[in-house]
Amino acid sequence: MAHPKSKISKTRRDKRRTHYKAVEPSLTNCSNCGAARLTHRVCPECGFYRGKMAVEKTTAV
Repeated sequence: MAHPKSKISKTRRDKRRTHYKAVEPSLTNCSNCGAARLTHRVCPECGFYRGKMAVEKTTAV
């Protein structure tokens, strides 16, 4: 099994981890209703995707 010759310093370890970061989700406007939605997802407001009805929205009673 591999065994390190010397301790990796906190600075060197943290330099390696600089690229691990959270990314902001990309939002676009729905072409049908104009609501903000995630890209490549069905609109949660109207149920359209790429100009076509993908999910039938029902109203709760």
